[in-house]
Amino acid sequence: MLEIRKAISSDADEIWKILHAIICKADSFAYSPSSTKEEMLSYWMSANKHTYTALIENKIVGTLFIQDNQPGLGSHIANAAYATSPTIYGKGIGKQMGLFSLLEAKKMGYYAIQFNIVVKSNERAVKLWQDIGFNIIGEIPEAFRHKTLGFVNAYIMYQKL
Repeated sequence: MLEIRKAISSDADEIWKILHAIICKADSFAYSPSSTKEEMLSYWMSANKHTYTALIENKIVGTLFIQDNQPGLGSHIANAAYATSPTIYGKGIGKQMGLFSLLEAKKMGYYAIQFNIVVKSNERAVKLWQDIGFNIIGEIPEAFRHKTLGFVNAYIMYQKL
């Protein structure tokens, strides 16, 4: 049974392990593979974000954040990011975090969620977001420097809440 709760400071080391495992691959997150623990945690858990952890039997298996996509007059649209431990891919954790974030963002008063960069070659993520109602509203040519594929396109995805 998956539990999703607000992240607390003692979650930081486990969040870092998940983020580090993903950014090192340089195939889905825009963050530099050379990002330090301090840089990533400062970003992921910053005060302007609502950061959560996903747990199974009190073990952190995923994390996500929700934030304003833009300041001021664009702050009614949320942006979010998700990270699932690579050791548990394929178990529906990402989908559950995605569905949770839709409900949570709506409760926070957001009008919609927009993803600014979903790497096109990350077909698993693209399918997941489409399965829970996101639409591709744009494609950015050569927006991402993939570790093995070179420059690849990225999607902008959107869902009204």
